[in-house]
Amino acid sequence: MMALCRGYRGLLLVAVALLPLALPLSTAMDPIGSYCTGTNYQGNGEAKASINSVLTDLVAKGSTGGGFATSSAGKDETLIYGLAQCRGDVSASDCSACLADATNQLPTACSYVSDARIWYDYCFVRYDNTDFVGQTDTGAGLILVNVQAEDDPKAFEKAVGKVMGKVAAQASASGSGGLGRAKDKYTPFVNIYGLAQCTRDLAPL
Repeated sequence: MMALCRGYRGLLLVAVALLPLALPLSTAMDPIGSYCTGTNYQGNGEAKASINSVLTDLVAKGSTGGGFATSSAGKDETLIYGLAQCRGDVSASDCSACLADATNQLPTACSYVSDARIWYDYCFVRYDNTDFVGQTDTGAGLILVNVQAEDDPKAFEKAVGKVMGKVAAQASASGSGGLGRAKDKYTPFVNIYGLAQCTRDLAPL
C-alpha cells in the first residue's frame, strides 16, 4: 500500500511507500494521473503540430540525454515549450519506454489543451504555451492517499515526515543531482521508503 505525493516543479517527485520503490515495468507504464488546463487547441492545426513536434523531440532527447530534456517549437501564439524527466533510479531502457508512452498518451489525456502534464511511476512530461523551464511551479500536482488503516496514524505520519525530511535534504544538497532516497524501519516488519527529485532545469539553492 502506498502513500504518494507528487508535485512537479520544486521537489518534483516525492514518494512514500510501504513497498520497495522498484516497480515492475508493467506497473510503471500505467499513468498515475494527468493535469490539463488552458486553451483548447483541438481546432488549431499549427498549435497541434507544435505540441506533437515538442513531444517527439522530448522522447528523442530524453532517451539519449540521461533521462532529461527540454524543447520548444512553433512561433507566436503557437509557440510550445516542453519538459520531460525520468526518475533518477530507473534504467535507460525503462526511461525511454516511459517517455514514449507518456508523450503518446498526453495529447489524448488532455485533448491538446495549452498546459498539459502527465505522471508515471518512472517519468513525467509536460508542455505549455508559456515558458516554464527553469521556473519553480508548485501550482499543480498529484496526490494519492494511503487508504490502508494504520493502528497509530500519528506515529505513522511522524515516521513519514522523518523520511520526507531526509529525502528533501538529500535532493537539495550540492552534488546530489537533485535526487534523494531514504528508508526507515517503521515496525519490525514494515519499512517506509521515500524518494524526492527536482527537475534538472532548476538551479540549486
